[in-house]
Amino acid sequence: MNDKVSLSAVQEKFILHWGEMGMNWGINRTVAQIHSLLYVWPEPLNAEQIRQTLSVARSNVSNSLRELSGWGLLKTTQKLGDRKDHFATFDDPWEMFRIVARERKRREMDPTAVMLTECLEELKKSKKPDAHTQKRLADMKGFFDDTMGCFDKVNALPTSALRKMTKMTDKVLKLLPF
Repeated sequence: MNDKVSLSAVQEKFILHWGEMGMNWGINRTVAQIHSLLYVWPEPLNAEQIRQTLSVARSNVSNSLRELSGWGLLKTTQKLGDRKDHFATFDDPWEMFRIVARERKRREMDPTAVMLTECLEELKKSKKPDAHTQKRLADMKGFFDDTMGCFDKVNALPTSALRKMTKMTDKVLKLLPF
């Protein structure tokens, strides 16, 4: 049975590019390609349709769907008369990028901030404190605290406010004294 969906040339181009970009962002190519396929396809797809369309192994599809689900980027739906799960992603790129940014902060920034705090505490307790390292780590911790605080404030905004804010960037920059 052929479950392969027929992609347009533009859809193929987007999926291939998104897979390459995913690799640049540290994401598995197949994970990114499945995400982009689900984004451009007008209806949810089951795992077999995804597998045949992208010509990837069943296990690769399964692992990639699990990864997308772990990121919170997957919606699972059912169709009447079909026992298979069907998968979709968010329609709104703003919402998708907010999810990815929030998850990357949780996975990458938060543990680094904790580690920096631990290192600074260890340096304070050290019998031979290294002033150079302490200054560098304190500066790095300050950077993380400031950027994470800014991220938290921006991420708490409703999407409509975030869209307006990005359109005002030039006006805001003109107000800042450089």
